[in-house]
Amino acid sequence: MAKVISAVDVAVESVESPKMVSIKHTRVMKNANGNDVTVLDYEESKDVDSAISDAEATKARLEAELVDVEAELVEYQAIKDA
Repeated sequence: MAKVISAVDVAVESVESPKMVSIKHTRVMKNANGNDVTVLDYEESKDVDSAISDAEATKARLEAELVDVEAELVEYQAIKDA
């Protein structure tokens, strides 16, 4: 799944109004002719601060998963080398 991220124009922007982003969640599928087509799963809008917080949380989760996978690889390699 891929994301297309773009700024959203806010009609009236004040100091209190946060900047907004539009996030389109897409994926690539094959059509009836076997050609790749991009399909929009869903679209969401959120303020940019929330989007940054969500991305940072996802990054932390993925980094933790990477540590686990690297530990698994060490175990597998030890078994292979034994």
